[in-house]
Amino acid sequence: MPAPSVVLGVAGGIAAYKAADLLRKLAEAGHDVTVVPTRSALKFVGEPTWAALSHNPVATDVWTDVHEVPHVALGRRAELVVVAPATADLLAKAAHGLADDLLTNTLLTARCPLLFAPAMHTEMWEHPATVANVAALRGRGAIVLEPGYGRLTGTDTGRGRLPEPAEIARLAELLLARPDALPQDLAGVRLVVTAGGTREPLDPVRFLGNRSSGRQGFDLASVAAARGARVSLIAANVELTPPAAADLVPVSTAEQLREATLAAAKDADVVVMAAAVADFRPAVAGASKIKKTGAAPGPVELLGNPDILAELVAVRAAGELAAPVIVGFAAETGDDQADALGHGRAKLARKGCDLLVVNEVSATKVFGRPDNAAVILGRTGFEREIPLGPKTVLAAAVCDAVASLLPR
Repeated sequence: MPAPSVVLGVAGGIAAYKAADLLRKLAEAGHDVTVVPTRSALKFVGEPTWAALSHNPVATDVWTDVHEVPHVALGRRAELVVVAPATADLLAKAAHGLADDLLTNTLLTARCPLLFAPAMHTEMWEHPATVANVAALRGRGAIVLEPGYGRLTGTDTGRGRLPEPAEIARLAELLLARPDALPQDLAGVRLVVTAGGTREPLDPVRFLGNRSSGRQGFDLASVAAARGARVSLIAANVELTPPAAADLVPVSTAEQLREATLAAAKDADVVVMAAAVADFRPAVAGASKIKKTGAAPGPVELLGNPDILAELVAVRAAGELAAPVIVGFAAETGDDQADALGHGRAKLARKGCDLLVVNEVSATKVFGRPDNAAVILGRTGFEREIPLGPKTVLAAAVCDAVASLLPR
């Protein structure tokens, strides 16, 4: 099977240097990448860099190899076009159908998904003209990511940073696997996602925890934001860069996660409990490190942690929570009573949430891995099996199920 054909458009902004990392990630994933920089982009990163990293000639204008009609051929051949960085100028040209170079010609001829990753100063991103251009592109089915918040050029700080290349690459992989994965069906939806694994202190050094990396929750936040949601990401003990468009709330323990989730859920339309919350905590956390004395250590008394998912459902039933959709995750293993899915079905009935994502887990499955397989269960009897694949694919399937339950 031939490698997927990807066009990487690079517009003329300082963030063009980050596109080199994105190109490397796409090429190392086995894609045939053709880089189409604008003339101004080449002032930031030269043609030899793009050629060396892509292992392909760099297309720069409509006059090179005219007999091959490159402005048509590139768009027709592409399975995905990614523009990173997408400047205000590039977004304006794309929105209005201007075609004054090879990249803008390619955008008009492509019939595959278009993924724009904007980068510019805050004032440019928030200008009514850019807002209208982004709305026009999204209205025509293009995916325009929200830029990140942080340090811009010079001493400026604000929204306008290019999303990290790793996040763009994961969304690109998702679109290659499933071109319809990022519709704008969550536009304006207030969505809370929990991610990572809680840690319950035994002393200032040691804790009870789990193997969760937070990757699935972060991909859920990234995919939901790309589908238009306003995302709050409550993250417990993760070492990941948060999605550009998500508002991050760091926590550590189960009680901290509970407090943050209940507070965020008050104004949310959707709550997705993807974090691995410890079921137990030490009854007493030592104020100093427990020393090894040579004697056998004494038993550690454990107390149960709050069941946050069940509490969310109960609070909603009492009319104190507006969120119409509550999604739980169940990391299950089979035993002599039932298999993982059987335990998941019982948990869904017991918890009363709207959707439950059931993972079969072990020391070598799910935790810390880039891929995942699961079954999504619905309270009404809905079941959908998601085969092993990138965690973004499962995230998109969860977003599909969530969107189907939201009021129209």
